[in-house]
Amino acid sequence: MEHISVNKVAAVIVMARELSRAEGEMRAFIDRMDEEEQAALVAIMWIGRGAFEVDEWADAFGTAMNEATTPTADYLIGTPHLADHLEAGLDAMGISAIDEENQLM
Repeated sequence: MEHISVNKVAAVIVMARELSRAEGEMRAFIDRMDEEEQAALVAIMWIGRGAFEVDEWADAFGTAMNEATTPTADYLIGTPHLADHLEAGLDAMGISAIDEENQLM
């Protein structure tokens, strides 16, 4: 997977599952990511949501880079089922986030 580590995606998943108490931490974590990491996070979520297929990674990433009109943290926090979509996106890419998530907890 290009542009972002599985560990960072897993950290966002963990925080998204506890959004009521971790929103500030999650927002700060995403805001500290560079533009490519943020776009990759959005692309993974879109793949998990079914908006793009795995083999359309370049298109998903490019769209995320080019169409970022709101802060990434705001966009992701406002996305229903964010953690589920991120996990599904990683799974679709053949990556299991469960081990990474467990290490963070």
